[in-house]
Amino acid sequence: MTLSFLIPAIILLIGAAAANVLRNLVHCVLALTLTFAGFALLYLGLGAEFLGLVQLLVYVGAIAILIVFTVLLTGGGVQGERHVLSPRWFQGFVLSVLVFLLLGYGITKSSFTTHAATSVDSYPVSLIGDRLMTNYSLPLEILGVLLTAATIGGVVLAIREPRQQTKESE
Repeated sequence: MTLSFLIPAIILLIGAAAANVLRNLVHCVLALTLTFAGFALLYLGLGAEFLGLVQLLVYVGAIAILIVFTVLLTGGGVQGERHVLSPRWFQGFVLSVLVFLLLGYGITKSSFTTHAATSVDSYPVSLIGDRLMTNYSLPLEILGVLLTAATIGGVVLAIREPRQQTKESE
């Protein structure tokens, strides 16, 4: 193992473990963001620049921030108890280790690990960006409008007017 793999793998594992065992929802989302960043570093270390940059921009820069705003707007981050870890964290840890061992066993016994790797055509990031901005610009814009509408809808649903709450309680 090289250091360029080991450091992102440790970041990824720490972020994933923290997202599973922390009780505060905002802290879990921030740990999930750390996990997304670990994946981006792994992609960049493997030479997949486009995947690494998309992971960084879309998941770390957009999706994770959208989840944080949604949690904060809906009041999901409010917590009454003071415990940092979930009461059943040990059961979750044991289950995750068992799943990890089962997946590792399945991967090592798989026929895919015995085949030699085939060469794959390399596409530079500039070519992918050129195609996105020329051939696929309309679907890209439609996706942007759809995500904006979903964000506005989430904010509208999260906002509660004081008059409506008093009328409902009467």
